[in-house]
Formats: sequence, structure tokens, C-alpha cells
Amino acid sequence: MPGLLRGIARTAIVAGTASSVAGRVQRRQARKFADRDAEIAAQRERAYEEQMAPPAPYPAAAPAPAPGGGTDVITQLKELAQLREQGVLTDDEFAAQKARILG
Repeated sequence: MPGLLRGIARTAIVAGTASSVAGRVQRRQARKFADRDAEIAAQRERAYEEQMAPPAPYPAAAPAPAPGGGTDVITQLKELAQLREQGVLTDDEFAAQKARILG
């Protein structure tokens, strides 16, 4: 009988150890897969936000001179200055248009 009890005890210990190890492996894999899934979801969310972001506005073009020279240089420069003050033109765009008007 003592040999039988030892065999049963040994079997119970081996089974308990195997169950414990299998549980740890399963929990570790579950954490790994959950982390991977969270990273994939975060990447998809970032890609969606980038895709849904409004496009950058196109720079506004300076007003074209009236055909036939109907407006004079001073009026054109005043209009450009107003556009720059309103934020429609950047300083670089203003300088380029000013140089174009002045020749």
C-alpha cells in the first residue's frame, strides 16, 4: 500500500506542477497577445485620425491685376498689405507679389 500511495502522491505532484506551468504559460501568452492587439488598435486609430484630419489649406493667391491697367500700383500695394494684415498672405508671399508689382 505504501508504494501505491507514493505513486498516487507523485502523480498528483506532477499533475499539479504541469497545471501550474500551463497556467503561467497561458497567462503570459494572453498578456502578450493583448499587448499586441492593443498596439495594432493604436496604430489603426492613429492611421484613421491622420486620414480624417482636414487637409492643409492651400496658400491664397494674390489678386490679379485688372486687365488694361485699371488699378494703379499704390492701390495694388494697399490691397496686398490688407491681405497680409488679415493673414491671407504670408510675409514671403507679400514680398514676392510686391516685387512683381514694382517690376
